[in-house]
Amino acid sequence: MKPSRHLPLAAALLSAAAVLAAPPAHADTGTPAGCRTTAAAPDREQGRLRDPRTTALVDRAGLTPFTARFPAALCSVRNPAEAEQLLDSWGQALWQSAVGRAQGRRPGGDLAPGDDRPLYWTRVTMTAQLASWQPAFPVDGTALRARFEDASRGLTDNGFSGTPGVRRLFISGFDPFGLDGDVRTANPSGSAALRLNGRKVTLADGGTAEIRAVVLPVRYEDFDRGIVERAFGPRMAGGPRSADRITTISQGYPGLFTLEAWAGRARSADPYPDNQGALSGGSYDHPVDAPGLGPGAEFIATTLPTDAMTAATQSPYPVRLNTEVSEIPAGQTDPVDRADGPTPGSRAVAGGGGGYLSNEVAYRSNRLRLELNPALPGGHLHTPVLTGLPADRNRLTGPEFERNENEITAEILTILTA
Repeated sequence: MKPSRHLPLAAALLSAAAVLAAPPAHADTGTPAGCRTTAAAPDREQGRLRDPRTTALVDRAGLTPFTARFPAALCSVRNPAEAEQLLDSWGQALWQSAVGRAQGRRPGGDLAPGDDRPLYWTRVTMTAQLASWQPAFPVDGTALRARFEDASRGLTDNGFSGTPGVRRLFISGFDPFGLDGDVRTANPSGSAALRLNGRKVTLADGGTAEIRAVVLPVRYEDFDRGIVERAFGPRMAGGPRSADRITTISQGYPGLFTLEAWAGRARSADPYPDNQGALSGGSYDHPVDAPGLGPGAEFIATTLPTDAMTAATQSPYPVRLNTEVSEIPAGQTDPVDRADGPTPGSRAVAGGGGGYLSNEVAYRSNRLRLELNPALPGGHLHTPVLTGLPADRNRLTGPEFERNENEITAEILTILTA
């Protein structure tokens, strides 16, 4: 993302869908009078649903029951409180289903289990259905969508177990992005989040750790509204259910992993858009601060054990510590690139992860870490660019693509457990 440079869910889904699609106990059976849908103008992400390959990615993962039953479930609710409850429940069921599938506990379809794309396109389809819903009572559509988004991304009902003696690693990945170039695009950081969420793993020192994960949107608006802080804040409050380490993860450079030594405060990625086609308002020559940030330094240094993490593995992809930044030095007006980190008093242009949302998730999460729990180690990991999709764009997957995605997740786990 650097442009320039727990339950098996077969039962959970069917149970949730059956309960939620039924009318409330106090109501008559059948669709409530006045419940209707109208064609809503799609946003940029929803507009890509016109491409039949997006539906195929849902179908071939066995997630069609969500999109098929959701409209009727919406029509079963009778008031705003029930609507909120329904969006929470369906979002959590979708997240749990995707996690169960990625970890081989919920068979479904013929796509590789770890493929992150079905979750993304199922969610986008359901947000389009939500936008078309016209209930007989007033609702706040924006707030309902936010509830569904949070729940279907792992932000709710996804805390650590608190088992004594088990360390706690909290990670985040991202949705696919760059979809205007190829709607088949996947994101290995999102795949890793799904595959690792809830797993107990053995650390290099022989101890045990539990991993919890979220998958974040590639949308500036969601970052402006605090989704990173909502995701990470509960994991920094202290106590047996808070994280012992945080690592934000995103797709970065071709052919290698990089641990980013510095996260910068600025946005500077324009003219590269987000998944909604929105720009940040900041460029390399004119960086801007992201809206909604609390007070913090221009650059924040990683506190991850980078020596151990880079030494843990170099195969099949090399792992490097990236100390590059872009800054406007104190007393100057023009940006410069530096290979060895920022200079005192400079203004951030880009961290090692650039000036896009991968840099921003690292900055936001670690700025919050320094505010709430400064002793907590945290930092950012960039994965290699995921390659290997077949040249025939009607083919959604292939052996090379699946092998590369598997290898990236396996190496992420090795790095995290160092």
